[in-house]
Amino acid sequence: MKKIAFVTIILLLVFLSGCRDKPTPEDRLAEYISYWNKGDFAAMYDGYLTGKTKNAFPEEEFVARQEKLVEDLGISNLEVSYGKPGKDAEWDKKQPAEFDIRVKMETLAGPVEFDKPIRLRHEEQEKEKTWFVEWDPSYIFPDLEKGDDVDLSRTAAKRGEIVDRAGIPIAKNGTGYQVGIVPEKLDEARKADIAELLGTTAEAIDKSLNAAWVKPDLFVPIGKTAKNDTARLEQLLKIPGVAAQETAMREYPYGEALAHLTGYIGAISAEQLEKLKDKGYSENDQIGRRGLESLLEDRLRGRDGMKITLKKAQEGKEPVTVAERAPEDGETIKLTIDAELQKVAYDAMKGEPGTAASVAPETGEVLTLVSSPAYDPNEFITGMGGDRYRELEEDEKTPLFNRFAQSYAPGSTLKPVTAAIGMKAGTLDPAKGLTITGKTWQKDASWGAYRVSRLHPEAPNPIDLNRAMVYSDNIYFAQQALAMGKDTFTEGLEQFGFGGPIPLEAMELKASQISNEGTIGSEGQLADTSFGQGQMLTNILHLASMYEPFLTGGTMYKPTLLFDEKDGQVWKEGLLDPAQAETIRSTLRSVVSDGFAQSANIGDVPIAGKTGTAELKGSGEERGKENGYFVSYHAENPSFILAMMVENVEDNGGSDYVAAMSAKVHRYASER
Repeated sequence: MKKIAFVTIILLLVFLSGCRDKPTPEDRLAEYISYWNKGDFAAMYDGYLTGKTKNAFPEEEFVARQEKLVEDLGISNLEVSYGKPGKDAEWDKKQPAEFDIRVKMETLAGPVEFDKPIRLRHEEQEKEKTWFVEWDPSYIFPDLEKGDDVDLSRTAAKRGEIVDRAGIPIAKNGTGYQVGIVPEKLDEARKADIAELLGTTAEAIDKSLNAAWVKPDLFVPIGKTAKNDTARLEQLLKIPGVAAQETAMREYPYGEALAHLTGYIGAISAEQLEKLKDKGYSENDQIGRRGLESLLEDRLRGRDGMKITLKKAQEGKEPVTVAERAPEDGETIKLTIDAELQKVAYDAMKGEPGTAASVAPETGEVLTLVSSPAYDPNEFITGMGGDRYRELEEDEKTPLFNRFAQSYAPGSTLKPVTAAIGMKAGTLDPAKGLTITGKTWQKDASWGAYRVSRLHPEAPNPIDLNRAMVYSDNIYFAQQALAMGKDTFTEGLEQFGFGGPIPLEAMELKASQISNEGTIGSEGQLADTSFGQGQMLTNILHLASMYEPFLTGGTMYKPTLLFDEKDGQVWKEGLLDPAQAETIRSTLRSVVSDGFAQSANIGDVPIAGKTGTAELKGSGEERGKENGYFVSYHAENPSFILAMMVENVEDNGGSDYVAAMSAKVHRYASER
């Protein structure tokens, strides 16, 4: 009985196994398409293609070619689907099963979409009978046939230009010169001279001259020169065998004066290419490397035109376009910068290490952003040699360093801000004079060895706000800060923008700080901070903006650099009332007319402003380096506020040295 039962179970299992559904053509197609959508071409080939297909297309041709096309053509978002058969579909294993498929994808040249029928046949492979797909290259692209080549061509988009507020180009698509050698005319003895002039090596020149394509009478490119580098070009062309051809090249007409603002473009690095290959960059592309060229890369770059073409193997057949995208040129970006004013400010600084910024007080528009000294961005475009780059890197004046993006101790240029906070708080009466004697002062013995020093102990008493500003009296401002208290003073500084980001579109500037911790921890620190020392640091653009409330009656505007950005946006308001602003304006005019900024007292151009000196003294030093400041504006027609800082002025007359530089800018502006 048990034996009969066992046999029955075996027969039942065999019966059920025979009745189990075999994979239908739809099942097999669905699996095949799932691998297709994942780009798993190896799985598609191994388990799903008919024997005839595999004989016609070896695995290498099927798998490697499609993988390469995905990479080369930037194929993404591949989506393959098929039309569902009817519910009652019956499949005859002797006949092919047909479906309609739809293929959609994105490529570097744009979208591609097509419909095609697809067939599956029932056959046996490796002792397995099931349905397999018939395939040919037309399932990659409809008109692709065996032996055809797939070509991707590029039409370069023009890089957008950067212009100033008047539309004057400061980074433009211009021309330069490709320098080369005609071998049969070359004076071999001058090869080293050529290398030195082009910032290259004799070995590099030899490598170019020994290329397989070179012939004695052909022009062999070996370097580039900027269009404005006429002296170097003339020297090169005097050497026998050297010639030059005009070529398209990025130009920076203002050179060093705007270098840290514009930056420059250069060849894309391998690291950048890896990050940006999905955006259509290639190894031959140029990309923004510094300044606005880098920060505005996405807007300036544009979008190259792309075209995917099938080049037919059959003679006489015309190429077939699969997808095509027209080039889109980059934007022309207009800045609020006044390029001519910037050049005058840069030249006025005479290559001294320092920085300057100017703003339009009624709008917040940034008119200049200067970092001195600088480099010539045109040198980077033509290909800078390693020796020249090391020379710039090792220059003690650090021309590669962008100073307007940094922050520095503002010294006495902070005093008008301290006065504004005190007047607003009601603790500073500008008419009330204080009696101050001696060169140093301390509140009481609790301060220990710390004392506040002043430069002009001869200042006559009583010392009111005007006299304190004229003589830049540290003791007066220290006493006013103590009268306010650290909480009121800290809150006032925060209202002027300290401790928060500088809201400038497109550029990242280091924020101004009250201290390293953002707080004032002692009375001594409070005193130091009141006249811009201690741990206080201020960005030069922010410093210029902080003087706006003295001209607007209490409002400070967000600085704007992009011309199409809305100007006149309030950053801070209610910082003081119009009467208080008028009082500070009066004192700032007195600083120039009666004080120690006499180099700016040029008569026909009435300048108002505040000098400042920040001493950078190391531990144990009796005297340190000094940064000199002058923040100024035209007292009667304040179209801009100019903040300028020059490093190491201790042996050049201090802050008055900077006042003289600033006066040149104001004179230019009044005469233009």
